[in-house]
Amino acid sequence: MRLFHNPSMAILSIFISILLLSLPLPSSQDLNADRAALLSLRSAVGGRTFRWNIKQTSPCNWAGVKCENNRVTILRLPGVALSGNIPEDLSNSSNLRHLYLQGNRFSGEIPQVLFSLTNLVRLNLASNSFTGEISSDFTNLRRLKTLFLENNKLSGSIPDLDLALVQFNVSNNLLNGSIPRNLQNFKSDSFLQTSLCGKPLKICPDEVTVPSQPTSGGNRTPPTVEGSMEKKNKNKLSGGAIAGIVIGCVVGFALIALILMVLCRKKGNQRSRAVDSSTIKQQEVVVSGDKAGGEAAENGNVYSVSAAAAAAMTGNGKAGEVNGPATKKLVFFGNASKVFDLEDLLRASAEVLGKGTFGTAYKAVLDGMTAVAVKRLKDVMMADKEFREKIELVGAMDHENLVPLRAYYFSRDEKLLVYDFMPMGSLSALLHGNRGAGRTPLTWNLRSRIALGAARGLDYLHSQGTLTSHGNVKSSNILFTKSHDAKVSDFGLSQLVGSSATTSNRATGYRAPEVTDPKRVSQKGDVYSFGVVLLELITGKAPSNSVMNEEGVDLPRWVKSVEKDEWRREVFDSELLSLATEEEEMMAEMVQLGIECTSQHPDMRPEMSEVVRKMENLRLSSGLDQVDEAD
Repeated sequence: MRLFHNPSMAILSIFISILLLSLPLPSSQDLNADRAALLSLRSAVGGRTFRWNIKQTSPCNWAGVKCENNRVTILRLPGVALSGNIPEDLSNSSNLRHLYLQGNRFSGEIPQVLFSLTNLVRLNLASNSFTGEISSDFTNLRRLKTLFLENNKLSGSIPDLDLALVQFNVSNNLLNGSIPRNLQNFKSDSFLQTSLCGKPLKICPDEVTVPSQPTSGGNRTPPTVEGSMEKKNKNKLSGGAIAGIVIGCVVGFALIALILMVLCRKKGNQRSRAVDSSTIKQQEVVVSGDKAGGEAAENGNVYSVSAAAAAAMTGNGKAGEVNGPATKKLVFFGNASKVFDLEDLLRASAEVLGKGTFGTAYKAVLDGMTAVAVKRLKDVMMADKEFREKIELVGAMDHENLVPLRAYYFSRDEKLLVYDFMPMGSLSALLHGNRGAGRTPLTWNLRSRIALGAARGLDYLHSQGTLTSHGNVKSSNILFTKSHDAKVSDFGLSQLVGSSATTSNRATGYRAPEVTDPKRVSQKGDVYSFGVVLLELITGKAPSNSVMNEEGVDLPRWVKSVEKDEWRREVFDSELLSLATEEEEMMAEMVQLGIECTSQHPDMRPEMSEVVRKMENLRLSSGLDQVDEAD
């Protein structure tokens, strides 16, 4: 029996069969290939146990794995102590766009298999132990926008990577040579702690050129003695001309000096305006408060200050006699956005914000509009000159995540500091205030953004040679702008006040175990305190002896006592239990970072710069901070 009576139908059937055979395999086959590639990776590398339920057919539900269109597109395995060789099978996961392997223990040269993943948009290999040179094969990854290779042991020069990178970092490697032209648009912090040169770093030695003398044709006739003398005579000036030049220079210098003296005096008057009051009338004191100023209000309350109450603060209605004419002024720093005088400050309306470690904070409203925070320091036992030297260092600190000090007043009986007023209060109040019904939950995105902002502020302080540490890091000293941008306050004040203020029990829940004298601050002590704040953000629990928790448990010790598989139920704040899987992974990594920061041994704690980098990478890998991708 003939299947086709028409030969043309037979030909058509054969053509359709060939066409069907040439079509791609079903997507389930592609996902199976991805699954096999991931299982091969799991078998090839060592480290912490992968939290993958391999009984599940689809890898899309595995921790750190994300799929789109039934293909694996994102793989996040940061900071899980992985080591060994990345297998060639990983190339079968051809739709992989984001690969995050930072903070592991991979060594040897960067695996060649990575250069076959041509759809990669983001690749993070930072903080491993990769060696060898940076391969030019990175140019195979035509879609790559982010390349992080910092904190490895890579050597040699950087090849000319013909890529449209948006993020790039090779800091802390053994690299040398010149920075390729197409990478010179990145800031210097992309190339720190290397031997690289060229823009944006120092000029390379071979780029320094000496201008050549012009030549005529290919030969140049050497000058003769007669010609040289003749040229010298032509350039010789008469005595009268020389005298005129000298007189002109003297007159010019005199005029310039006079102008500079006038300008300096004018600038000095603008910088430090003085109000010569023989006394500060305490009944006119206008220092007030609402929700901000460096400390949470005592017992959660906010007090207003009347004239009589203000006078009562010193017991006699006056601030006391000042040391002399030179001290009767409100001194402004160069970064002050509005210059007002002491009388304006004393006439302002006033509310108490709260009593803190270093004194009482107030809110002062000037002209019925401008609000500033004023801190009235207590127990300052130092001479005028020493105080001014130290407070100048505090006023010089300028960073977007620090509450700027705008001005100060110093006399024998009063020391006032004037800051920008932060209208949204402190982290302590935001976390622990109004925990009942009707409270708006704090999202993980906001919490992690607050933590990163505070970490950046502390990292800046640690990077300054003049003011190297904070000394009193806690949640009540992290304040907010209207957009909830975090700003660290009260930095540098531990060096100004006496021991009775710094030994307050209210800070002991944040204090590192090695700190027996709170005035002897250290960067590692700041890291410990920040680690407590980080755990406070994640757990929603206040540490012991804080304003919100007089007798609570030691927060770091409690977190460390909970098994990791119980973190979700025991450690994570109940407000955060409805999170997506990838956010839970990031929270677990943040808990681990908090544990590292609160290590009992200072040498085991990371630097604040490393804390910032880890937090940035975690937010980036979790999609909380995005980089535009090319289609």
